[in-house]
Amino acid sequence: MRGIGTAVNVLTVLGGTAIGLLAGRRLPDRLRSTVLSGVGLLTVVIGIQEATKTHNVVVPLVALILGAIVGEALSIEERLEAVGDRVRRLVERRLVERRTVECRPEQPASASASFVEGFVAASLLFCVGPLTILGSIKDGLGGPDHAQLLFVKAALDGLVAIVFASTLGWGVAFSALTIVVVQGSLTLAAGAADRVLTARMIDEMTATGGVMIIGIGLRLLDLKRVRVASFLPALVLAPVAVALFAR
Repeated sequence: MRGIGTAVNVLTVLGGTAIGLLAGRRLPDRLRSTVLSGVGLLTVVIGIQEATKTHNVVVPLVALILGAIVGEALSIEERLEAVGDRVRRLVERRLVERRTVECRPEQPASASASFVEGFVAASLLFCVGPLTILGSIKDGLGGPDHAQLLFVKAALDGLVAIVFASTLGWGVAFSALTIVVVQGSLTLAAGAADRVLTARMIDEMTATGGVMIIGIGLRLLDLKRVRVASFLPALVLAPVAVALFAR
């Protein structure tokens, strides 16, 4: 069923928020790191599975090269990193403020400010990135494993929700609404595009995305900081290349 990936993503964010509110600070960093490594390994495996669906490796190769040129010209990676850096600074500032308040109980923190910060920070982080776009498009196109990528993203978002909720509070849970709107819109758009995409176009776009997913896995494992976001235009160029040269 299309949209199941987003539904699971929402549940993991809500569950992660609950855990973060109850026991987030008690979870050891070692456990979080190990779980994240497991998700990274699984991401690489999924990427390899997707990449092997190409009928001709030249198509994803050309799409990735041209996509990288376009992506670097538009500075897509830097723009997304700027958003991520904004989120990081927001969380760090809130953490410092909370520690200061804990040392000075006569000045209680504003519950409304904490709610807004938690909602905004989590919404930005959960809905900006290559995995959001790749996963939503794959989910919208359908197929037996259409929600696989969003399941991986759901696991990652659940872990992040634990950390965010332990510092920013229950406003993190409301980022689930943003996930529904953003990922749901991308999934619906991909479902509409499915009417004009041929099976070959979908295969080559899937393979191109698979290579990018491997890059995400390498980043999660801290093996190589691949500039995955810069390759995002390749998802559009791959089916265009099939339409022009591989009918």
